[in-house]
Amino acid sequence: MRFFRLALGIVIIVQGVIEKEWLFIGLGSLFALMPLMNIGCCSTRGCNTNAPEFNQNSKDITYEEVH
Repeated sequence: MRFFRLALGIVIIVQGVIEKEWLFIGLGSLFALMPLMNIGCCSTRGCNTNAPEFNQNSKDITYEEVH
């Protein structure tokens, strides 16, 4: 995924230079720097949530069969 984002950033930068659009150059630089610096939601466990802790004081539940 990082290589895809890097390639996308480079393509956007080249397109921005060809069209002389500074916005595309800036956006492409952002997309190219994210995989190079390994930042973003898709890396370094940025989207993980905390796992719930289990309660050790739980009691065993007994069930009775009803006829």
